[in-house]
Amino acid sequence: MIKVYGIKTCNSVRSALKFFKDNNIEVDFFDFKKDTPEAESIDLWVEKAGIDIAFNSRGTKYRTLKLKELNLDEAGKIEWLKKEPMLLKRPVIEYDKNKVLIGFNENLYKETFL
Repeated sequence: MIKVYGIKTCNSVRSALKFFKDNNIEVDFFDFKKDTPEAESIDLWVEKAGIDIAFNSRGTKYRTLKLKELNLDEAGKIEWLKKEPMLLKRPVIEYDKNKVLIGFNENLYKETFL
């Protein structure tokens, strides 16, 4: 089962969900606005994708929290991701037992899921 993590108002998440729907691929959706992902999941995502891919330093939440001023190292970024999942780039896609994709790239999705 493919699990999609994100928020429904995010354009990238909507594009990913549309891709799966258009290709008749069933997914389970996890809404960051309703629940916080497990710390172990965040550790896995960072391990598989890298902190630079997982951590969204361009989003509203990053600016609102003024995290740039803290000059966070990797451990600090991971700590913030666990407290505030809205700092994650979206969507996060888990598939095939511990494989992870972050963000929406239609060509990569076609290669991976079709």
